[in-house]
Amino acid sequence: MEAVAKLKNCPMSARKMRMVVDSIRGKNVDEALNILKFSKREAGGWLEKVLLSAISNWEGKLDMAYNADDYDLFIKTAKVDGGTFLKRFRPAPHGRAHRIRKRTNHVTLIVENKKEIENEGSESETE
Repeated sequence: MEAVAKLKNCPMSARKMRMVVDSIRGKNVDEALNILKFSKREAGGWLEKVLLSAISNWEGKLDMAYNADDYDLFIKTAKVDGGTFLKRFRPAPHGRAHRIRKRTNHVTLIVENKKEIENEGSESETE
């Protein structure tokens, strides 16, 4: 079973976010949280919140009957897409204006468990 968490319009360029996402992609959830907690980059704080949300979503899908610590959750998919630009202007010489593009991004994290859940197979057999 997998769970998804998304972060939209994060006020940071996608390139900066991808550098941190590449370090946690495919890793165990505990290891990824440890990497993000001690990351010096600002993106680590944003990604830590998204990862905790994905873990909570996974537990919520199972009606809180299971604890994430008992199952080997890992990051199945982690992707960063560019978002919209905030367009701002700066004064330039001779009365002109130069455009400043403040970039945003969208992050999608999917976590999945490695251990099989007992009820997952029995539900499909009863239906």
